[in-house]
Amino acid sequence: MPVHKIDLNDLQKKYPEFVYDSFGWSVKNGDLSASFLFLTGDRSFSPGIVVRGINKKEIKKIGEEAISNFVFHLGLAEMPSYWKSVCASKIIINAGYLDKAQIRFWQNLFERGMGQFFFENKLPFIVPEFQINFKRPQKYPCPLTQKFSSRVLVPMGGGKDSLVSWEFLRKANKKTMMLALNPNEALDRVCGAAGGDCAVVFRRIDPRLIAMNKEGFLNGHTPFSSLLSFYSVTAAALFDCGRIAISQERSSDEGNVEYLKEEINHQYSKSFDFEKKFRAYSKKYLVKNIDYFSILRPLYELQIMALFSRHPQYFSRFLSCNKPFTLAARAAKKSGWCGKCPKCLAGFAMLYPFAGAKETIRIFGKNLFADKYLLPLMTQLLGEGEAKPFECVGTFEETRAAFYLSLAAAKKESPDNLPVLMRVFEREFLPKYGDMKSKSGKILSSWNKNHHLAEKLEAMLRACLADFCRHFPTGVDNSV
Repeated sequence: MPVHKIDLNDLQKKYPEFVYDSFGWSVKNGDLSASFLFLTGDRSFSPGIVVRGINKKEIKKIGEEAISNFVFHLGLAEMPSYWKSVCASKIIINAGYLDKAQIRFWQNLFERGMGQFFFENKLPFIVPEFQINFKRPQKYPCPLTQKFSSRVLVPMGGGKDSLVSWEFLRKANKKTMMLALNPNEALDRVCGAAGGDCAVVFRRIDPRLIAMNKEGFLNGHTPFSSLLSFYSVTAAALFDCGRIAISQERSSDEGNVEYLKEEINHQYSKSFDFEKKFRAYSKKYLVKNIDYFSILRPLYELQIMALFSRHPQYFSRFLSCNKPFTLAARAAKKSGWCGKCPKCLAGFAMLYPFAGAKETIRIFGKNLFADKYLLPLMTQLLGEGEAKPFECVGTFEETRAAFYLSLAAAKKESPDNLPVLMRVFEREFLPKYGDMKSKSGKILSSWNKNHHLAEKLEAMLRACLADFCRHFPTGVDNSV
C-alpha cells in the first residue's frame, strides 16, 4: 500500500527546528572516520563517512583545525537529506560558525537545489532561517592557505562524462587521481579500466531516515552534486591535489518545469551558477589554493558522447543509468542498464549515431528504439510533454539532434525496417523541427564561453572537438 505522507503543517508544528548539533572525526588504521549528529523534535540522526587510505603526514601538514573545518562542512552538505523529512522552518547550528554570506549560500542551495523536492511534494519553497549558536571565537583557519601539488582530482561517476574528463587530462599529460564515492560494482569496473590512483569515500546514511520515509515523513530529491563538491574539496586536500576537475556540462543549465513562477532544475547543483558560487565559497571558507572547475562546461551532452565514442575500451564498462546506484539495486547486486529510464533512452540515442547500431545495442542489451513502451519517454525527452524528465539528460534541442542523427544512421543500416521509435520520430516530430541537419551540426560544433577552464586546457578541448567535427559529416562549417 502507498505510504500516506504527513501534512507539512503538522510536521512543522511538531518539528519546528532542525539542529546540526555536533560532529567528530578520528584517524585509525589509515582511515579517516567522521560522524555527525542531527536533532529534530524526538528524532535524531547519526550519519557517517569513512575516507580510505589516509596518510598521517598529510593530516599533520593540513592541521587538525583545518580537518575539523572540512568535516564541519561535510555535515552541512549532508543536512538537506535529513532536513527534508520534516522541513523545519528553522535550522540551528551548534557545531560551528557561519557568517551572513555563508548563510546566504546555504539558503540558496536549499531553495534552488531542493526545487524538485518542493515540486514533487507540492510544497511551497521553504528557505529555512539559520540560527548560529556557536559562541566560541572562530578557531578554524578560513581558508586553509597551504600549497598543494599540481595533481588533478577527478570525481568518477561511472558514466561517460568523468571518463571523457579522465582521458582528456591523460592526453594533456596531467598527473591525476580518481575519487570514488560509495563505489559499487559498476564504478569499480570503470575505475579499474581507467587505471590510476583512487581515493575512496564511503558515505553511510542513517537507517532511521529510511524508516521515517516508510512512516510517511517527507522524501524526495536532494542536490547530490553539491554534496559531491564538498567531498571532492576535502579529498583533494587530504590527498594533496591542487585541482579538482568535475565533469558537468552546459546542458545542466536547462530547467525541467516551472513551479510557483520559478524554474525547477533537477541539475541545479551541476549548473554553472552553482559552480561559480561553490568556487567562491570554497576559496573563501575552505581552502584557498585548490582550483575547482568543470572540464566539460563548454560542451553539450551530445558533444561529450561524441568524444566518448572515441574510447571504445570503455563501451562495455561505463554506466550512466542511476538504477544500479539505488539502495535496493546495491542489495540485489544489479549493475547494468535498466533500459527503461530517461537516462538509458537518452544515452542510447546519443551514442547510436557515433558508435553504430550493433555496438550500441550490445552495450544496452537491446534496441531501445524498438521498445514501443518507451514512446512516452521519447516524447518527454524531445520537449513535447508537460515537463522534462527529472534526470541528468540533455537539453531538448540536443536531444532532438540526437534522435535526428540516430534516424539518419538507422536509415543507412536498414532503410526499410526502421524501429518503432524512429518511425514515430520521423512521422510525428521531425517535420516540426525545421532543418535538423544544420541544427545538429551547429550543436556538435558549438562552444559555451561560460566556463573556468585554464587557457591551455581550453585550447586543447577546442582542438579535440574540432578534430571530431572534421571527421563527422554534420553538413555545416566547423565553428569551434
